[in-house]
Amino acid sequence: MVDRKSDNDGARGAASGSRLAADAVSELLMGMRLVGVNYRRIELTPPFGLCFGGEPGRAQFHFVACGPVLLRREDGAVHAMNTGDAVLLPRGGRHDLVSQPDRPGRDVADFAAAPLCPSVSAISACAGEDCSSPRVQVFSGCMEFDLGGMNPLIGLMPEQMFAGTLLSRYPEILPMLEAMERETRGERAGFAGILARLADVVSAFIVRAWVECGCGEASGWIEALRDPRLGRVLAAVHRDPGRDWTVAELAAEMGSSRSVFAERFLTVTGMTPLRYLTELRMRLAAQWIGRDHLPIEEAAHRLGYGSQAAFSRAFKRVTGQAPGALRAQTHSARS
Repeated sequence: MVDRKSDNDGARGAASGSRLAADAVSELLMGMRLVGVNYRRIELTPPFGLCFGGEPGRAQFHFVACGPVLLRREDGAVHAMNTGDAVLLPRGGRHDLVSQPDRPGRDVADFAAAPLCPSVSAISACAGEDCSSPRVQVFSGCMEFDLGGMNPLIGLMPEQMFAGTLLSRYPEILPMLEAMERETRGERAGFAGILARLADVVSAFIVRAWVECGCGEASGWIEALRDPRLGRVLAAVHRDPGRDWTVAELAAEMGSSRSVFAERFLTVTGMTPLRYLTELRMRLAAQWIGRDHLPIEEAAHRLGYGSQAAFSRAFKRVTGQAPGALRAQTHSARS
């Protein structure tokens, strides 16, 4: 006889575990910040070749409103993109948009750019300077990609992430791509600003979908996201990094003994729980001090340090420089 109660209990347990994993992913992606700093609407007629990637450390997004276009990476790999295709390159890097695989690329920054609205410009790269009937239209964005305390995740992502591969599982992305195509072609009032916002949303959606699909073949500490119990611990730590966490409290979040938790955490993430917590705090501190210009003493207070001196020692031990040096570098870059 089939034990239906046992089957039902098992199904409920699996569903509960799935929900816990989803909740952990949601918590960990709360800090995601993906904001375009430089957008371009580009009109092209073959033959053409544009080179991108001159801004290290920033992601790059391309949407093809009217194709085809070839995406050529620095290693020579070529990917065909047609009308309605979008791609996110989370780590940026040198790459070209070309009409033929062997077409040389010219730096996109060398082309004259006409401002359309703040942060969005228009570029014409047409044969004979004739763009009266452009055959190719691309909307590109250079983006600041910040996952808060989860920035190591960026290094585990594929070099390029195509929106088209998500359509079967996430059909809701299609209306966003269709809206981008209409805005690029139609040039209605305010289209440039709308395109910029849509590019941000589509890029963030690509990242979230990759995480929800299990992060591809990424391994190491990312396995914690696939483990509902460890994911719950990571979510708690990221939610409150300034708390004076103990191993016993973290083990309680997982629902296990200290020894079992510590061993499991080290096996999956490659570091002890307290080291993970310290490195998370210092990544957050570097972003707050460097990007958000938060005073050092305020960063120390937020992260639970009793004194600025103790915080500064931890920051230098993890990052290799004093927080004051980071602040000075940031100030110099802005001047």
